[in-house]
Amino acid sequence: MAFLTKGLRIILRDNRTEEETSLEGGSVVDSAAAEAMSTEHEKKQISELLQRAQEDAMEAGASTEAMTSEETSASADTANDSEAFADTFATSEESTKARTGGKIGKIHTITLENGKKQKVVEFYYEGGIKEFVAYLNKSKEPLYENILYFEGEKNNVYVEVSFQHNDSYNESVFSFVNNINTPEGGTHLQGFRNAITKTFNDYARSAKLLKDSEPNLSGEDIREGLTAIVSVKIEDPQFEGQTKQKLGNSEARGAVDNIVSEQLTYFLEQNPQIAKSICEKSILAQRAREAARKARDLTRRKTALDTMALPGKLADCSDKDPKNCEIYIVEGDSAGGSAKTARSRATQAILPLRGKILNVEKARLDKIYANAEIKAMITAFGTGIHEDFDISKLRYNKIILMTDADVDGAHISTLLLTFIYRFMPELIKQGHVFLAKPPLYKLEKNKKVWYAYSDEELDSILSEVGRDQNNKIQRYKGLGEMDAEQLWETTLDPERRLLKLVEIEDARMASEMTELLMGTDVPPRKAFIYDHATDAALDI
Repeated sequence: MAFLTKGLRIILRDNRTEEETSLEGGSVVDSAAAEAMSTEHEKKQISELLQRAQEDAMEAGASTEAMTSEETSASADTANDSEAFADTFATSEESTKARTGGKIGKIHTITLENGKKQKVVEFYYEGGIKEFVAYLNKSKEPLYENILYFEGEKNNVYVEVSFQHNDSYNESVFSFVNNINTPEGGTHLQGFRNAITKTFNDYARSAKLLKDSEPNLSGEDIREGLTAIVSVKIEDPQFEGQTKQKLGNSEARGAVDNIVSEQLTYFLEQNPQIAKSICEKSILAQRAREAARKARDLTRRKTALDTMALPGKLADCSDKDPKNCEIYIVEGDSAGGSAKTARSRATQAILPLRGKILNVEKARLDKIYANAEIKAMITAFGTGIHEDFDISKLRYNKIILMTDADVDGAHISTLLLTFIYRFMPELIKQGHVFLAKPPLYKLEKNKKVWYAYSDEELDSILSEVGRDQNNKIQRYKGLGEMDAEQLWETTLDPERRLLKLVEIEDARMASEMTELLMGTDVPPRKAFIYDHATDAALDI
C-alpha cells in the first residue's frame, strides 16, 4: 500500500480502457515526481481529460442528464485551472458522500457515473486528515485555532488522529481502517475515546480546573463539539458485527490509546490556554448533562404517575397497533384544526406545533428537554431521545412532517429534520420519517378540480384544459387556507397523497443547512446569501 505525503494529485479514470490515465500520463508517482511536475503539463492533461469527459456526455445522448451539475460546471469553467477543478469536485455532494462513506486519509476518492462510463476522481491533500477536519468544521466556530494531529506506530499498527473542538454541542467522529470507513467504530475508536477521557481528566485535576469533590468528566462531556478523524493502518484487520463495519483487533486499541495519550499529554502541557478552553467547555457540558438528567428523571416520574401523559393538543388515533398508525406534525393551530377534522380518526394522529421549534444545533440537552414543542413530540413518539432512545416503543409507523409550501414551511421542516437526525436518527434509518407534499395551486373549471404541486405542473394542466376566463386558480399560501375536504383530498388521503421518504442524506443536508444558515459563524452564511441571491423567487 503506497501513501503520498506532499502536493495535490488528481486522477481521472474511465472504463473504456484498462490503462489508468494520470496527470503525468503513467501510474502513481512518488512525492518527488509529483512536486516536479510542471504547471503547464498539469493544465494540458487536465484539459485533455475534461475534453474526454465532455465527449462521453455527448455520446451518452439521452442520459446526459445523469451528469451532475458539478461535473458540468467543472467542464465549462475550470479546464485550465487544476486547483479550481479539484475544488469544484471537493465541495460537491458526491465528495461529501465519499469523504464519509469511502476511502479517506491521504487520498480521497469520488466515483461519478455517467451512462455506461464511470469516472473516478482521486484527490490527494497535503494536509491529510487535518484538512478533512478543517472541512468538517468549515461552517462551525472552532474553539481554538489549532487542529491537533498525532501519529505514530506501535505493535505494527500505524495510527493517525486529528481533532478540533467547535462551539456546537454535537460529536462528529469518523474512524477508518486502511482508508476504509468503519461506521460502527471498533477497538481503534475505543482506544481514542479512552485516551482523551483519561488525559483530559488528569490535566483538569492537575491544573485544579476540577475540584477534588467534583466527579470526573465523562467521555461524552469531553467529546461535546468534537470533530475528529481516527485512522489506523493494520496488516490483518479483523471485523465484527453483522455488517463487518466494526474493527475487532485488540492491538489497535492499545496502539491508539498509547500514542494519543502520550502526545496529547505533551501538547496540553505546551498549550495551557487550549487545554483550559477544552476543559472549561467540558465542565459546562457536565453541568448541563446533570441538569438534563434531572429534567429527564422528572419527566419519567410524571409519565409513570400521570395516565394522561400524552400532550393535550395531540389528537391521537383510536387504533393501538403502531403498524397501522401514523402521526402528522402540522405547522400551526389553524392547519391543525383542519387536519383534525379531515383525518381518519382510526389511524391518523395530529400534533400541531406553534411556530418554529428550538434550533437544536445551538442548544444543550437541558434546553431541549425544557422546550414545550420538542417535549410534545418526544412524548407523542414514545421512543425517548439520545441515550434513552428505544425504537421498540415507537407509537406510529409513519411520522409525517406537514408544513406550508413556502419559505417558513421549509425552515420549520429543516429544524424538525435536524432534531430527529441529531437525537432520533434510527427513525430515519428505519424508514419511519416522511415529508408531506401539499399542493401549491387549485384549478377549478367547469365543476372539475385539479391540484398542481409546482408552477410547471400548473402550466402543464393549463395547456391541457385551455387558458380562458373560466379558469379559477387558487394559490395556497398555507395549509390553513384549505378546508377539511381539500386537505383530505390532497395531503391526508393514503390513496391520493404525495409523501417523500426522508433518507439519512436528506437529514444530514438539512442539519448542515441549519448549521450554515443559523449557526454562529457569519462569513459562510453571508457567502451563501451572496452566491444564491439571484436564485431566490420572491413570492409577493
